[in-house]
Amino acid sequence: MEKEPIKSHEDLEVYKMAFDTAMKIFELSKKFPVEERYSLTDQIRRSSRSVCANLAEAWRKRRYEAAFVAKLNDSEAEAAETQTWLKFAVKCSYLDVDTGRELYGNYNRVLGILVIIINNPSPWLIKR
Repeated sequence: MEKEPIKSHEDLEVYKMAFDTAMKIFELSKKFPVEERYSLTDQIRRSSRSVCANLAEAWRKRRYEAAFVAKLNDSEAEAAETQTWLKFAVKCSYLDVDTGRELYGNYNRVLGILVIIINNPSPWLIKR
């Protein structure tokens, strides 16, 4: 079975994983207390979505290795930030421990893939 060629950032497994996890966070965060609306809720939604947004930007900057890697680094930072917000959500009992672990683990996988690409960007770059 032959893999389909990657035509857009949306075809990347790391993007799909980050997007699906951000959507889970969005759904779960609807149940966070109203007093968290302008703090934890907004922050965890923003950072989780930003992982995907930065991946999209990185994909469009593949002509320039430094710009590509910089956006991947931004995506990596947002994934790590999201993990921090997940820890707060669990500690505040807004998420149960198992759900928090699952989401945190998803971001560990995202981070692992991002680090691999950052450390070896050449195969992803557009050759000029």
